[in-house]
Amino acid sequence: MDSERRKEKRRKFTYYMRVMDANTLQPIGYLTEISAIGIQVDSEKPLPLHAAFKLRLDLPADIANKTNIVFNARSKWCEPDRMVPNSYNIGFEVTLLSHEDTVIFNRMIEKYGSTRDV
Repeated sequence: MDSERRKEKRRKFTYYMRVMDANTLQPIGYLTEISAIGIQVDSEKPLPLHAAFKLRLDLPADIANKTNIVFNARSKWCEPDRMVPNSYNIGFEVTLLSHEDTVIFNRMIEKYGSTRDV
C-alpha cells in the first residue's frame, strides 16, 4: 500500500464491528481502521482490487437510531496480514455515502476511532 499518497489520517477502530456484503449478507471481515474516506477490514479471504462493493455495517444502539448503514466502496489494496496466517488486510475507499450516513460514519470515527492516528 502506498501510504505516502494518503491524505486522511486513519485511526484504529476499537469496536468489534463486522463488515458484510450488503447484497448477499455474507461477512467480509471486521473493521480495524477508519478514516473520513475509507476503512480497513481484516478478512479470511482476499478480495479483487479496484472492485466495487456495497458494504453493510450493523450499528450499535449508541451510534444511531437505525440498525445499519449501507454504502458503496471500492477495494483499493489487499495484503496478507503480517501477523495472522491466512488472514488479509483490505483497504476500501468509500465512494458513496448518504448525508445522514456520513453523520453516523463521523460519529463512529469519534466514538470508536482511537485517538492515536495510524
